[in-house]
Order: sequence, then structure tokens, then C-alpha cells
Amino acid sequence: MNFDARTKLFVALSASFIGALVVGDIIGVKLVELTVADFPFIISVGMVPFPITFLLTDLLNEFYGAKAARFVTWVGLGVAAGTFIVINVVLLMPFAGFTEDPGWTGVRAATFNNVFGGSTRILLASMVAYVVAQFTDIAVFHAIKRVTQNRLLFLRATGSTVVSQLIDTVVIQTLAWVGTMPVAKIASIVVTSYVVKFFIALALTPAIYAGHALVERGLKIEPVKVPATSET
Repeated sequence: MNFDARTKLFVALSASFIGALVVGDIIGVKLVELTVADFPFIISVGMVPFPITFLLTDLLNEFYGAKAARFVTWVGLGVAAGTFIVINVVLLMPFAGFTEDPGWTGVRAATFNNVFGGSTRILLASMVAYVVAQFTDIAVFHAIKRVTQNRLLFLRATGSTVVSQLIDTVVIQTLAWVGTMPVAKIASIVVTSYVVKFFIALALTPAIYAGHALVERGLKIEPVKVPATSET
């Protein structure tokens, strides 16, 4: 096996992407409220890994092409599904009796089940949203790259994210919270989450160019060129 720089980078990007994806899914059950200019923003802390996944998705799309990005998407779905299964199996296993003793200072059954039981719904919602959004992101990214003849890095990186994350945000927040809170509150979470993601995507523009420069100039890896009339 030729374990060259290009292969090593692909493994590192894929592993980091999947790790950030699963962590975001698990912690996504926690909601926080931030107030900016007297306007409350209600967001899930699952958004914390978003800048990481945004940059990694862009690098995978740019340097390995649509087929490789789709492959990583399917692997990520498999890992997320495996995480979902493991969590649900663990939830069925009874706690040791002494953990309910008054003097027990560790994690109690009710706390554990409440946290990870809530995470399973987030995981399921995230898997659905993730597949739809990722394939949208890949398609839009390479469509823009083809139309612009491999120019305008900012447009394809940010444009694909703006479109795909709108879909992701609507799907995941709806599936995760419907039936647990009023529709108006869910709509508020969708709007504020998307606004935050939108501005994060814009703010990460320097990081996108820095990442591309590091890979191209530092590792000497060339981006995949998209032909004007065919799929990558």
C-alpha cells in the first residue's frame, strides 16, 4: 500500500470529520440561550463542532472529489448508526444496585438515562438530516466549481454550506424537538441556529484559504479539477 501524504491526509480528514460529527450528535441534546443586542439566540451545543465539519467537508470536496466525499458521508452514517445502536443497548442494561444508595456519588441511573436517552433521538434526527444535507452540499459544491471552472473558492465553499445547512437545520431541529416543545419555539431554534451557522460560515473564510494553502503548498497536494461537462 502506498501510504503517501495524500492517503494520510484523507485518513486524517475523514477520521476528524466523523469524530466531530458523532460528538456533535451526542451533545446536541443540550440547548443554550445567547443574547445578542437584546435578541435571544437559542441554539444546540451540537453546533460547537460545526466549524470543524464545515472546514473538513470543504477540504474533502476540494482535494478528493465528489466520489470520495460521498464515501466519507456513508462511512459517517455507518458510525453514527453504530453509535445509536450501542447507546440504546447500553440503556437497556440495568445499573448496579449500589448506585442507588444515598451515599453513592457517581452517575445515577435516572441521570444517565435522561442524558443518553435524549441523545438517541438527536442521533436519529441527525442521521436523517446529515445524509440529506451532505449530499446536497457535495452536489452544490461541485456544481459551483464546474460553473466557475474551478475558480472562486469562497463561492463554492460558502455557497454549498449556506444551502446544505439550511436543509440540515430545518430537518434536525424539527425531528429532534417536535412533540416536546411548541412549534413556535422549534421555529425560533431553526432560525437562530441557521443565522449563527450562516455567519460562522462567512467568518471562516480566512480559515478556508489557510487550509487550502497548507494542503497545496505545505503538503504539495493538488485539488481535484472538475471538468466543465462531466461528473467528478
